Amino acid sequence: MPNEMKLHQPWFVAVWPGMGNVALAAGYYLMAKLGMRVFAEFSAKELFDVEHVEVKNGLIRTGRMPRSRLFIWNDPARVHDIVLLIGEAQPPLGKYAFCHKLIEYAQELGVERVFTFAAMATQMHPEHPSRVFSAATAEESLDELKRQELTLLEDGQIGGLNGVLLGVAAEAGLNGTCLLGEMPHIFAQLPFPKASLAVLQVFSTMAGIEIDFAELSEQAAAIEQRLGELLAQVERQMGQEGPPPEEQFNPEQYNPEPSDEGRLAPDDERRVEQLFKQARDDRSKAYELKSELDRLGVFKDYEDRFLDLFRSTG
Repeated sequence: MPNEMKLHQPWFVAVWPGMGNVALAAGYYLMAKLGMRVFAEFSAKELFDVEHVEVKNGLIRTGRMPRSRLFIWNDPARVHDIVLLIGEAQPPLGKYAFCHKLIEYAQELGVERVFTFAAMATQMHPEHPSRVFSAATAEESLDELKRQELTLLEDGQIGGLNGVLLGVAAEAGLNGTCLLGEMPHIFAQLPFPKASLAVLQVFSTMAGIEIDFAELSEQAAAIEQRLGELLAQVERQMGQEGPPPEEQFNPEQYNPEPSDEGRLAPDDERRVEQLFKQARDDRSKAYELKSELDRLGVFKDYEDRFLDLFRSTG
């Protein structure tokens, strides 16, 4: 596949699940708004294992390995094409080997620069702006990050593939940068799209590409308001013993269980079908569809159909 690709000075972005769903949400939004197309699946099955089996209506089905898919956007301005990897999971072992294999693949594609997105949990209030922390593999990149007025990571670690991939990129002579969106540590297990928005705004500026952030901004504002209301309630109850704020928050308001043994309610099903139709006509609408499937807790059931929207048409 790499030999068949003709890319113009491509940049590579990799995202995996993590705190606040920050990286993954940013990756899916980037994919949808740029109208990317899937062009390959990165295979590293030898580094994964089957952790569980699926049960559907009492029948056991063999579990499948986590998948890592590659998407591509050809820059009409011919500045930097974008290659995006969206991984369903990080390998429990062999992260260094996985990253070596991935960087070799990226080099075959002619990638000039590697980015990873991640979350940075701090004491921030959910209603405050999310800062973007950053680290890079080269001094010249640090100067660029300073010009963007980002907060540099002076010391510490970047865990998982978000960091290891950049270390391997540096060994291979590739410029690498990690962008980490700030989120409240007490809500680390809940979605925090404001951090995804902050990361994407910085990346789009660095890459010189225009992205419509309206949907992500609306989603970020809605969750910010709800988390802010929760903290205000907790502050009013100061002095009374009770569970911490993250335990008082009900994530099911964002991810309710599907009704009737995994089937959607008729109204929800009609809504999903309408969104699929809109996304087929305009792939930039796909993020709204993804958000709705996540909210209903059925994205896995629709995942293949969703990704078919991004199959190459030529």
